Amino acid sequence: MDDQYQKSKERRRRIAEAFTDRVDRKAAQKIRVRQEEDQTIWFGLGVFGVVGWSVAIPTLIGTFIGLWIDAAWPSRFSWTLMLLIAGVMFGSMNAWFWVKKAGMYRSKGDDEPKSKGV
Repeated sequence: MDDQYQKSKERRRRIAEAFTDRVDRKAAQKIRVRQEEDQTIWFGLGVFGVVGWSVAIPTLIGTFIGLWIDAAWPSRFSWTLMLLIAGVMFGSMNAWFWVKKAGMYRSKGDDEPKSKGV
């Protein structure tokens, strides 16, 4: 019975430590966001614009090249549709790259859990 009590006590201690670490990380994140409040709005709008244009430009380029190919060399395949889809895929990958880069710039490793060797 005493052994079961010790295991339960140890389990509760580990859960409490994990909870405390999570609360500490969230509190530090809230403090950091409050300190960067002025930059956050403009930073967010900038990222929003970069993501939008990084999808729109490749999509339009693919569409116009496809229209030109379809007009110059008619075939049974729609080059417009294929290059439109390719442009959207390329633009989405490009947007993902920019969002990931912006996330790294903002977080700088603050969200990584701290290891205590438990």
